[in-house]
Amino acid sequence: MRTRPRGGRIPGVVATVLGLLLTLLVTACSSGDGGGGGSDAPENGGRDTPTATAPEVRIAIAPGNGATGVATARELRVSAEDGTLTEVTVTAPDGAEVPGELADDGTSWEPAEHLANATEYTVTAVGENADGVATAETSTFTTVAADATFHSGWNIPDGATVGVGMVLSMTFDTPIEEIGDVRDAVEITTEPPVDVRGHWFGLQRLDFRPEEYWEPGTEVTVRFRIRGVEGAPGVYGTLHEDLSFTVGRAQISTVDAEAKDMRVVRDGETIRTLPVTTGAAATPTWNGRMVVTEKFAETRMNGATVGYGGEYDIRDVPHALRLSTSGTFIHGNYWAGSGVFGSENASHGCVGLADVQGAGDPSTPAAWFYENSLIGDVVEVVNSDEEIIAPDNGLSGWNMEWSQWGAGQ
Repeated sequence: MRTRPRGGRIPGVVATVLGLLLTLLVTACSSGDGGGGGSDAPENGGRDTPTATAPEVRIAIAPGNGATGVATARELRVSAEDGTLTEVTVTAPDGAEVPGELADDGTSWEPAEHLANATEYTVTAVGENADGVATAETSTFTTVAADATFHSGWNIPDGATVGVGMVLSMTFDTPIEEIGDVRDAVEITTEPPVDVRGHWFGLQRLDFRPEEYWEPGTEVTVRFRIRGVEGAPGVYGTLHEDLSFTVGRAQISTVDAEAKDMRVVRDGETIRTLPVTTGAAATPTWNGRMVVTEKFAETRMNGATVGYGGEYDIRDVPHALRLSTSGTFIHGNYWAGSGVFGSENASHGCVGLADVQGAGDPSTPAAWFYENSLIGDVVEVVNSDEEIIAPDNGLSGWNMEWSQWGAGQ
């Protein structure tokens, strides 16, 4: 007969079946698919995963804090690594802020103009890293003192209305060596936009104009930012000012020395033709395009001041408009006979119009032209026996080709 094995051992087949059942039970209890008894514990046994942190933005300010003798240009710069700049402020002791330009990628900032000499500036820069965490840095430095300064003058009053031939002309009281830096420190913007360029006549005069006459109604803004510009070694500019002017109607008058008349054209229409007298054969009037630069209801004209000795000295020349530095005017003439105008050229180079002594008659041709002219109006002389006036004689730069204007500067 058959008997049970000793020791209570389980037969092999039964043990195998029990093992499979136990495995299925453990698997069902630990399932993560939402089945009964499923666990939400993370795979790493319940520990939190650390969150990555962006590095702090690093801001650098040059020159360093406490620096002295700093150049007024090309030394101030703020930069950021591991982030971007959100704000840069540079202030002088009086609270004036230096305008600047932030790079497109936000990682650097530079000033948009020269700094003043012998001035302490404070720089405050703020930046953010990729997580938006802000960092600020502050630095103070002092710019170099000037050995000497140069001063600048210009010819257009702020708020003026001028003619279409107006040229902005600047003069300097000392020769300029760094002509490109000084020219670029004069910022001209217009509405409507037009290309305006500068041209140096020698080293102490700088003129600006567009290629063609201004369009009537053009609004012009000039920002002089010459302060802190080193015009020559150790010699710095001081001008830091703005001005604006408006271009009025277009008036261009043509003086025909052969026909002895002047045709006044306004906005494309001839409004009047006036008889004139121009320079005599020995003293002809300049040909070329000139610009009205000054107006005098009465003025003294002395030939000695323009190289004619004592040939004339008239203390009350009426209705005079200056056209050149060398002494060319278009003016009233009361001392010549009425038959001169339109029939004879008898002046010392000026353009004469009939007038009366004392400038008191508004009906004379000279009085009419005076009252109907603006500073900046164009007067062009043709058919004279003289050469074309030099571009630097008055505001006569319109006689220079655009391809030469500013060339080599």
